[in-house]
Amino acid sequence: MAQRPSKDAKRDDRGLSAREKAPPTFVGQRVKPAVIVVGADKGGVGKTTIARALLDYLAANNVLTRAFDTETPRGTLRRFHPDQTTIVDLTSTSDQMKIIDTLGTAEVKVSVVDVRAGGLEPALQALQDTGFLDAVREREVTFILFHVLGSSIASLDEIAEVAPYVDDADYFLVKNHVNDTTFFEWDPVTHRRYFEKVETAGEVTIPKLNELSYEQVELAGTSFSTFVANRAADGEPADHSFVLRGYVRTWQSKIADEFDRIRLLELIAGREAR
Repeated sequence: MAQRPSKDAKRDDRGLSAREKAPPTFVGQRVKPAVIVVGADKGGVGKTTIARALLDYLAANNVLTRAFDTETPRGTLRRFHPDQTTIVDLTSTSDQMKIIDTLGTAEVKVSVVDVRAGGLEPALQALQDTGFLDAVREREVTFILFHVLGSSIASLDEIAEVAPYVDDADYFLVKNHVNDTTFFEWDPVTHRRYFEKVETAGEVTIPKLNELSYEQVELAGTSFSTFVANRAADGEPADHSFVLRGYVRTWQSKIADEFDRIRLLELIAGREAR
């Protein structure tokens, strides 16, 4: 992966540096807000699963987090994390305000946005139009994007669509092994042609979870961590399989290793982890 240039050195077409502009400021903030977007335009790549795993990881590390589910009106993420998730429509100005206008004033400074299938590029366009990306460029807010890729060429085509919006983001390409397919490692030419179209902060690999374990968590309607703790959605003791809980625990541990490897907690805290 190519090294990302210094953000302060970038200039726009008029020759103005980022610091010579006047992007929105999140007035009153005491801690730098962080927005983590998990998204993909292709469906069926497991983006909500990753958002759920991310929320569990942050909770395990004592990071207070609020979440936004863009699968309106019902929501999928909210089913598993109801206490911290709000359903929003990112095409709605009022819902955009619920996220962006509260970044500096909300007690919880880390926001996770689970973008519905087909909504990633429109969501990034909205973040640009509202001035959010200008604030990211000015380092008023941390922006982390987990772009979940499928194993098809159609999924990889999304990289070029996302590229114009992520110059100042910590942009990660995520390979989520929802099944036994590969991600073009067998074809270096294809891999290079797509993955070198944009400067990234790195790649994240999410291992495959045992199918029966995943199915049982879905039926339980709980977070992965609640399932592992052998609790029901209401917090009462449950009777989940020891074996299936073990598979989920091991899977979570592998994901935590990946997030630790990219130093996600440091990025959220506003420190350069690369």
